[in-house]
Amino acid sequence: MIDRILSMFTTVGHEPHGSILVILFIGFVFGFILQYTRVAEFDKIAGFAMMKDTIVPKMLFFAIGLTSIGLYFMVKMGYAEYHIKPILLGGLVIGGIIFGIGMAIFGKCPGTGPVSIADGRMDVLVGAIGGVLGGLIFTVYYDKFKLIMGKSLGKDSLTTIFTGHESLAIFIFGIGLIVISIIIPLRELDEE
Repeated sequence: MIDRILSMFTTVGHEPHGSILVILFIGFVFGFILQYTRVAEFDKIAGFAMMKDTIVPKMLFFAIGLTSIGLYFMVKMGYAEYHIKPILLGGLVIGGIIFGIGMAIFGKCPGTGPVSIADGRMDVLVGAIGGVLGGLIFTVYYDKFKLIMGKSLGKDSLTTIFTGHESLAIFIFGIGLIVISIIIPLRELDEE
């Protein structure tokens, strides 16, 4: 397993655009934004779950819109690549349930969890260790789990649905999400 991890770093390190530094830079920027908006705090996540705080959905819509456009054009220019995974309905349902349970217990998601760990939240560290062990078990027994995930429904994406107009479709999708993030009224639980 250690060889596999080292191989991942070697592969990324040999990319022509210096991706390890790019990844570190993006990680630092992402961490700064999470800290600045305070979305890693339990109150923000709980406020979002109770629909009393809109900071989290505003940030999510904005981030997904911006990165959709950015990633698509980075791929087009050869600075990045992505691999679309097949749609496995059973896996999506089971994964969504596990994700929801974990988020309800810890009040964190995989993006905000490491920020909380860096802030000293040991309860989230336990959840992160459990997530890594769960991922390891899933990887080792993937062939057995494949049976309950269902058959593949394909690898559809906006680029395959709007063939011939991919750039426009991604741009409209991204701008649409950014506009939604701006339109969502700003409400913060702390103000009540």
